[in-house]
Amino acid sequence: MRGWSVHPVPPPVLGGTMPGCNCPVWGVVEAKCIQRLAHVGMAIFATTMAKAHRSAHAMGTNAQGRRGRLRLFLDTADVAAWRTWLPTGVFYGVTTNPTLLERAKSTRCDAGALAELAKEAFRLGAEEVQLQTWGGKDVDALTQRGATLAAIDPRVVVKVPITEAGARAAHLLVQDGHRVTMTGVYATHQVVSATALGAAYAAPYLGRMNDAGLDGLETIMDMQCIVDAMESDLRVLVASVREVGEVAKLAAAGVDTFTVSPGVAEQMFAEPLTHKAAEDFEAAAERWS
Repeated sequence: MRGWSVHPVPPPVLGGTMPGCNCPVWGVVEAKCIQRLAHVGMAIFATTMAKAHRSAHAMGTNAQGRRGRLRLFLDTADVAAWRTWLPTGVFYGVTTNPTLLERAKSTRCDAGALAELAKEAFRLGAEEVQLQTWGGKDVDALTQRGATLAAIDPRVVVKVPITEAGARAAHLLVQDGHRVTMTGVYATHQVVSATALGAAYAAPYLGRMNDAGLDGLETIMDMQCIVDAMESDLRVLVASVREVGEVAKLAAAGVDTFTVSPGVAEQMFAEPLTHKAAEDFEAAAERWS
């Protein structure tokens, strides 16, 4: 079989060791060693087959199954942008934070106003809305506001900065059954912390990482490797994306969750060769109708 090789097992020799086994001699223990390796191989095979079965079951025949684990979000509080891009069906939901609220100049950083904003996002087709709590180093304020935001709708995820106070607040929110996103992530070890907290997402800022002299792409790939190695359900939610090619590069490396600005959303549909092909199709249809 291609990709496999078979090596003959050397004959038993007293005082030698069996490849893959620490037993000091062969002879009596040879069969036990071979049995142990066989059990390990069968366990690996069984685990692989179980994962394949779960994957096939999850895929199914519906659109959600065909998306795999991919989730794309719109990173804006601008309702006009939501009206433009959510109907395309490409975006799973929207993400916001106080900076984006201020930039949109339409919704105050207030629980009541945020509730109305979330309702509008759901009305426009968002499956999930991420709203950020605030309160600085005040754990009680972060927690109480986070719980208020989570109570808006079960589809709301509470964003919490990955500071010490944020971790304490996130821990309390998770204990109460709320989903959280640890945001403002820049270092790989912060993904370990987010996983330990039981967060649903950890949001690294790709563009800002690059601005700070870090290799954002490489660091985020390492973050995804950490999550995969721990077999965690946490999603690495890549934010601060500057151009659509970054999404493709990270997706090729196994990263499956992104939030992008309206400008990057526009880039996703701005391939000149595609537009030329579509024009050619229309011209042919008109000539042949």
